[in-house]
Amino acid sequence: MAKNMREKTARIAENKDRRPMAIAKHVRISPYKVRAVLDIIRGKSYVQAVAILENTPKSSSEPIKKVLMSAAANAENNLGMNKDNLFVAECYADQGPTLKRVMPRAQGRAFRILKRTSHITVILDAKA
Repeated sequence: MAKNMREKTARIAENKDRRPMAIAKHVRISPYKVRAVLDIIRGKSYVQAVAILENTPKSSSEPIKKVLMSAAANAENNLGMNKDNLFVAECYADQGPTLKRVMPRAQGRAFRILKRTSHITVILDAKA
C-alpha cells in the first residue's frame, strides 16, 4: 500500500512540472466573484472554456479568459502541445493584498472600505 502511494505521488509530481500554467496577480476583483466563474470552466476543454468565458456576463470573465489564453500559449510555445487537446485541469483564485480605503460618514466618522484583490491561477493538461 505504501509503495503504491509513493509511486503515485512520484508520478503526480513528475507530471506537475510539465503542465502548462499561467498566473495573474493583483487583479482588482474579489476572489469570491472570480471563483464563481472559475467553477463554471473547471474540467472543460480549452475551446469550450473560452466560448463560455466570452458569453458570461461577469466582470471576472475577462481577466480569467486572459489567463486561460496565456496558459494555452505557454503550452503551445514552450511545451509543444496542441490547443485542441488541452483542458482546464485546475483553476483557483487566492486572496491577494487588500487595499484599505476610508469613506467619510456623518458627524466626523470614517468607515473603512476594503478593496480586495485576487491571484488567479489556471493549470491546463492534455487529454490522455
